Amino acid sequence: FQDGLIGSAWGDWALYTASPLRAFENELGVQPPVGFWDPLGFTKGDDAASFRRRRTVELKHGRVSMLACMGYITPEYYKFPGDLSPSMGIKFADVPNGLAALSKVPLSGQAQFIAFAGALELFYFTQEDTRAPGDFANAGVLGQPFIKGTLPDGEAKKKKLSAELANGRLAMMAIIGMFFQDGLTGSAWGDWALY
Repeated sequence: FQDGLIGSAWGDWALYTASPLRAFENELGVQPPVGFWDPLGFTKGDDAASFRRRRTVELKHGRVSMLACMGYITPEYYKFPGDLSPSMGIKFADVPNGLAALSKVPLSGQAQFIAFAGALELFYFTQEDTRAPGDFANAGVLGQPFIKGTLPDGEAKKKKLSAELANGRLAMMAIIGMFFQDGLTGSAWGDWALY
């Protein structure tokens, strides 16, 4: 593919200035060695508003994925004491890890998770046009609730925001990998030798 664009598989991307992908080459999160990564051409012909929406969604998905990874790992080492559902006699310790937990958590508990996430999405973490993507008025630094303050301006801020994007991208891949392995082996940390 690269041979057709710049004449060499190892050519200098800087020589190909007519690319529509160049419009977003200087945005936050564009990191070496890949640069601006859009292999399916989603941003081809996009305007700034469409790119902003995609960036906002990317940040939300990345943050949720980072929390999901922590939620997958934490029960391997710690579970809350006490009852999950006193009326059904289910203790937190009785809930298996990973996808198997979905069969043990009562439907009313799952509905509470969905309602809580929906309330955050619709009412608490709403994106304002006057703020940068992912910077919510009700959230603190890097979207963390109850942590007030701001990042210092300049290169340090750019580095931390780029790291958040990179970590969110990695977490999106990681949680999908955990789901996939859990579905195949019954555990996100399954022994492939048993499969």
